[in-house]
Amino acid sequence: MEPGTALPIDADDIARAAARLEGVAHLTPVLTSRRLDAATGGQLHLKAEHLQRVGAFKFRGAYNAITALPSEVRARGVVAFSSGNHAQAIALASALHGVPATLVMPTDAPEVKLAATRGYGAEVVTYDRYGEDRVAIGQRIAEERGATVIPPFDHPEVMAGQGTVGRELVAQVQGLDLLVVPVGGGGLLSGCAVAVTAALGEVEIVGVEPAGRHAARAALAAGEVVEVAVPRTLLDGQQTSHVGRRPLAILRAMVDRVVGVTDDEVLSALRWLTMTAKQVVEPSGAAGLAAVLAGHVDVTGRRVGIVLSGGNVTPEVLARALRAPG
Repeated sequence: MEPGTALPIDADDIARAAARLEGVAHLTPVLTSRRLDAATGGQLHLKAEHLQRVGAFKFRGAYNAITALPSEVRARGVVAFSSGNHAQAIALASALHGVPATLVMPTDAPEVKLAATRGYGAEVVTYDRYGEDRVAIGQRIAEERGATVIPPFDHPEVMAGQGTVGRELVAQVQGLDLLVVPVGGGGLLSGCAVAVTAALGEVEIVGVEPAGRHAARAALAAGEVVEVAVPRTLLDGQQTSHVGRRPLAILRAMVDRVVGVTDDEVLSALRWLTMTAKQVVEPSGAAGLAAVLAGHVDVTGRRVGIVLSGGNVTPEVLARALRAPG
């Protein structure tokens, strides 16, 4: 990013999002564990967004984006594309506003996410994530219906809504040295980076993506959006082919680095969360904790915020996690 270039969102945008979400989104708790601190050498604070409405942080951005639309535009409906959590979030936010929603979702999305999206009253159009362009499909549907496309991450109001996670976290925890956040398209990581940096100034920020998906790491290295092959991974919430242009501008300015985690590392984190913390979290939602437990992020002697971004896990994956090494 060129010096002096304005970032896509700022702390004021996040404050406006927080005002729209007040009384609608849940103020999710921050979880701690003496056993976890003893095992890692840090003081870990887990922001429990798996307990958010629709079971993921995505509700924040979706509701903020739809609320920000002029009423006459909103009434014509919205279209979105998502592997699941953004779809559920748009479906619920649309239902709360009484507007029609159409969601473009991959055929191999977890059934729990497909069913929940339909359950909120949205129309679901499926596609092959490995061979079809979901953006093109969504734009075609929107043009046909006069609806508005709300993308899952490369959208200022979506990013600002996700940033309320970080805004809440710094209000709930007195001082952080390090923030660890999963990154798919970058909406959550960029929003949280803006919120936490505005509140605390100097703080190390680390993103976590699937080990086999180098979209965020490659984009930071190249200084521009990089398209990668969609990986086959349990971390379905991060199976995007790129980081968004707007989020990347913030990642380049505020995020220190991005690390990768394997499916096995995430399964071990899921097992710990389920068996010890008694929390049901999905693979992408546990990516940040997995990175810490696997030693990819050194937390020794530090106060650490980790976002557990979602909890929409299938029974099959949860069962597999429970069989993972302890």
